[in-house]
Amino acid sequence: MNYAYQIGSAGVISAMFRQDVASNNLANIQTVGFKPDDVFTIPRQAARQEDQLHTLPSNELLERLGAGVLLSPNRTSFRQGNLTQTKNPFDIAIQGEGFLTVSVSASASGDHIRLTRDGRMTLDARGRLVSAATGHPILDDTGRPILLRRELGVDIDADGTIRQGNAPVAKLGFIDVPDRSTLRKAGENLFAAPPAAIASKTAPTGSIVQYTIEESGVDPIRAMMSVQTAANQVGTSVRIMQIADEMMNRAISTLGRVSA
Repeated sequence: MNYAYQIGSAGVISAMFRQDVASNNLANIQTVGFKPDDVFTIPRQAARQEDQLHTLPSNELLERLGAGVLLSPNRTSFRQGNLTQTKNPFDIAIQGEGFLTVSVSASASGDHIRLTRDGRMTLDARGRLVSAATGHPILDDTGRPILLRRELGVDIDADGTIRQGNAPVAKLGFIDVPDRSTLRKAGENLFAAPPAAIASKTAPTGSIVQYTIEESGVDPIRAMMSVQTAANQVGTSVRIMQIADEMMNRAISTLGRVSA
């Protein structure tokens, strides 16, 4: 296959994916506790090198041109978002490192714990402390749902201790994981972690701030620029393929012409 087509098609695929990720980041500039994704690519080796066929003859000049790029796994940026004060005692923000633990419907593997930075909470009809955004129960430090009394006020300490009537009644499941690269986004602004990561959880170095929420970690200007840059890269890659097609057509119609 023509090297120009390989390079151009790889550029189109990677640029469109980068545009999708940047658009998703831009769409979540107002999502509380959202963490943006960054796209990475790696250079693709020539076919002879990629397939480990080093004994086959090849054109070294063409191999030096490369074969475009391949997508590498996304990485989530966990940089701190800005903190905004509210008047709701059930709003909390994490300043620094750490996650809240919530419970979702058990999967086939029995994995039901998710992590989040969205600290907007409320009480459901049963008096359980749940996420205001999803309704999933917020877990305590023992992995159980938290029950509170509606008629009493709520105070939440920096370490996650919940007090009602000046007495501690529960402690939020406020944890961190040693290797954040194992986390994957699971929808609803939640992160799924392997059971091994949950089992090896560590004490967070951050602190909890009541009457506060953490804003999205997306930089809107950078996100808009990323969308536009990716769109331009799509056009450039398509133009490379068009030029290659024009050159091939010219070679066939001109150099390949048989004189009578």
